[in-house]
Amino acid sequence: MSRWRCAAKERRPGKGCALRLCLLSATILLCLLQRGLQRSWDATEPEPAKEARKPPLPPPPPGARRAEKASEATSRRQVTYVRSGRRRGPAEPTCCLQGAPPSDAGKKISCDHISMNNRPGNPNSSRRPWSICLDDRFSLVHQIKRKQCRLYSLGLGSDNNQFEISMANSGCEVHRFDPSIKPAHIQKGQRLWYHRLSIDWRDPNPMIVAHKLRTNTKKLGTVLNDFGHHKIDILKADMESAEWKILENLILEDVVEHIGQLVLEIHVHWPGFEVSGNDSTVVRYWYSLLKELELKDFRLFHTYKDLSKPQMFLKREAFNASSSYTLSWVNTRWK
Repeated sequence: MSRWRCAAKERRPGKGCALRLCLLSATILLCLLQRGLQRSWDATEPEPAKEARKPPLPPPPPGARRAEKASEATSRRQVTYVRSGRRRGPAEPTCCLQGAPPSDAGKKISCDHISMNNRPGNPNSSRRPWSICLDDRFSLVHQIKRKQCRLYSLGLGSDNNQFEISMANSGCEVHRFDPSIKPAHIQKGQRLWYHRLSIDWRDPNPMIVAHKLRTNTKKLGTVLNDFGHHKIDILKADMESAEWKILENLILEDVVEHIGQLVLEIHVHWPGFEVSGNDSTVVRYWYSLLKELELKDFRLFHTYKDLSKPQMFLKREAFNASSSYTLSWVNTRWK
């Protein structure tokens, strides 16, 4: 279990005892997770031989508990698997096979009116991966008609911005976060704004010298508070492999519940920024994030496989796969 570690930035007295306790807690947590995910993971791993159960270990001494709490107070929270407080249903979808897109891990619904590709004046619209659901049963189409739609676009300056322009022309209030622009804020047109901000899964700590250079980096929840926005009808994100940690932050801080539709480009050619472990651990981590979206009543309605990208999955060549997928979810509880 060498890949499990207690991430503490400062070592204090009793660190050896705290480290052993951390490893013990991680072992127990892994056993519980494996038991909870057993049915969903049977499709990808052979059933191991049953082993004799060992008697429970005695509780650690009170001094070790105090040392552990002191260590945790000075460290950043590290999450290996995201778990929701809501109970899972009796039927669990099987996880993706190695080499298959993680989008197969969630429940999918049909959407009769996808995106705005049928509008005139959109050449090559069938190739556009940024798809939204405009069915009457969801509120987005009505929000657009009333010009009360809000879209956040997370990405880099080199991204094509035709989707944002189209949504702004349709009546959405569009905020595009681009750290490459020089002014702090630019308004282009009546409903399109550009902001010199980069969205991350953590806010910079002003007490750390290295973080002082990241003054334009913020969590999405912090940006919502700064802008005074309480909801996002559409969140489009292409974060070049930072999407997994950002999605984790949105789930842990309940920001995802304030999003109506999520259009996310995922990258599977490597684990992603600050995601570690062997292939099985990484896939379980990805799967747990997608499962959390499902538990929060998000339903996948469209997938797009970018055939122009290398056929790679976790640094291995995978036939008929892609290193990049665009997944579109709708929040079925959104009002």
